[in-house]
Amino acid sequence: MILFIGFQNSCNSDSQFDIALFEKERIINAADDYLHEEVVTVTNFICERSQGSKNDFYSEGDYWWPNPEDTDGAYIRRDGETNPDNFIAHRQAMRRFSIIVPTLVAAYQITQDEKYADAALKHLKAWFINPASMMNSNLLYSQAIKGRVSGRGIGIIDTIHLIEIAKAIEKLKSLGYLKSNNLHAMINWFNEYTGWLTTHEYGIKERDHGNNHSAWWVAQVAAFSHLTGNKKNMNFCRIFFKEVILPEQIDVEGKFIDELTRTKPYSYSLFNLEAFALIGQILSDNSNNLWDYTTPDGKSILSTFQFMFPFMKEKTKWPYPPDITHFDELPVRGSALLFGGLAYQHIEYIELWKSLESDPIDDEIIRTFVIRQPILWLE
Repeated sequence: MILFIGFQNSCNSDSQFDIALFEKERIINAADDYLHEEVVTVTNFICERSQGSKNDFYSEGDYWWPNPEDTDGAYIRRDGETNPDNFIAHRQAMRRFSIIVPTLVAAYQITQDEKYADAALKHLKAWFINPASMMNSNLLYSQAIKGRVSGRGIGIIDTIHLIEIAKAIEKLKSLGYLKSNNLHAMINWFNEYTGWLTTHEYGIKERDHGNNHSAWWVAQVAAFSHLTGNKKNMNFCRIFFKEVILPEQIDVEGKFIDELTRTKPYSYSLFNLEAFALIGQILSDNSNNLWDYTTPDGKSILSTFQFMFPFMKEKTKWPYPPDITHFDELPVRGSALLFGGLAYQHIEYIELWKSLESDPIDDEIIRTFVIRQPILWLE
């Protein structure tokens, strides 16, 4: 497979980037390692603190810790400091799933060798179809807090790692691999989950939460609705992004206002940039170009790149306090630089993307690393 990307009106108008050639060795090497990986879903791990069933996804809030003044009481919050004793097995299983399946599908896209697609399907059926192992299509018990709540709307951020899974399913469909019964079952799962995201009180609270949570709600609903063909949801997401997300989350310089007040301002600014770029990638078409949309007071996706890119290129110039943890490991090869580079024909974004770490291993970095196989997203 050859996919050439040209750059007109850029600093190098004659350049072309063959993403398949650039990514092939990385993808195939990883996919070969994943061919015989065992299937692991939420049913492999049970937490006695969960009020759900064995098929329900369960997690606990990252920044919640025992109260030193009441060790048996309700947990207290320490922003930016992840409690290593909280239950994270389901989140780790989902992240593993989100790494393995898109890699296998990307290998199938490049080679057309069905051994990769067959291996991916094994995992997809376990998560979305087989009753004994599948995950229920809701997030009622995500990011619980001991002594406080059994689940929260804010926990919806956990399923950002299903975004590229949905795209992998789309790719298997477009390549003619998925048979109708399996495809229908997977689309039905995402229809149910998107319905829950857009109607349940947890979903509404997450949509209206503000900061990166609202942006990632839009990215999820957009991605899942793109898979299921729900144009009504996609149009709502476009309007919500233009009328709420852009006006409220950035200033006229492109700064992510809420993220800069956090204990990890650099990480969360990068994280929200990823969400904005992904929203632009998913929801832009011939009739709706979110990449070029600008609010009446001058806010746009482009302005977020103009603010963040210099600090991605030279982090030492970051004018805000460094993150309290994992500052040295960033940035990594997120999709924003590639998608933004293509959308705005800025080859310097692509060149920086190519130079960054493509496969981080630190779990705290993986937690906010959503798109690992951008070849799936480029037609």
